[in-house]
Amino acid sequence: MKLLKKSLSLAVLVGLGTVSVASNAATYEIDPNHANARFSVNHFGTSTNAGGFYGLTGIVQYQPEAKKGFVGVTIPIGSLETGNKTFNKHLKSADFFNAEKFPTAYFKSTEWQFDGDKVKAVKGDLTLLDQTHPVTLTATNFNCYDSPMLETQVCGGDFETTIDRTKWGMNTYTDGGIMKDIKLKIQIEAGLKDDKKTEKKENNKKS
Repeated sequence: MKLLKKSLSLAVLVGLGTVSVASNAATYEIDPNHANARFSVNHFGTSTNAGGFYGLTGIVQYQPEAKKGFVGVTIPIGSLETGNKTFNKHLKSADFFNAEKFPTAYFKSTEWQFDGDKVKAVKGDLTLLDQTHPVTLTATNFNCYDSPMLETQVCGGDFETTIDRTKWGMNTYTDGGIMKDIKLKIQIEAGLKDDKKTEKKENNKKS
């Protein structure tokens, strides 16, 4: 089932127009255990409500020599968690994320920006509630390393942005105290895709 969900996620990204950065660009598969999108919003000018989406899937293509990259991410809306069951249920309702009708959101990059050799920002399109609008994710961290757990090279980072939720049609309570601006912080780590290594692991499991 997990493999099926992963395949569907990648298929959706292809359907959204995933294009290789270059024929020799390395392709990485997002590790759901190290990928999340957390949000916070001002609550009636009194406090800050926060939550997050977990188990993100997708791919990253990275070609540092050419200063190019691509990222396509599937965000499962049903994974929303705030630490409060009642609040979770309300946010998943039609008042906000409408998880039943729109179970996933997507981000597809259109441009990577660099400051020297460092990833500076990733521009792209966010599809939420069946509406798509451009957003720019500012990189606060980005690095590649050899992961002892995944036994492969991992690339990823921390990104942040602020979006106006009303652009996606999420207007509930904007005139009653819950601000329209949402702060997003996104964590992504992706392991180098090695088809031969994956095939070997699957064969070992079967035997």
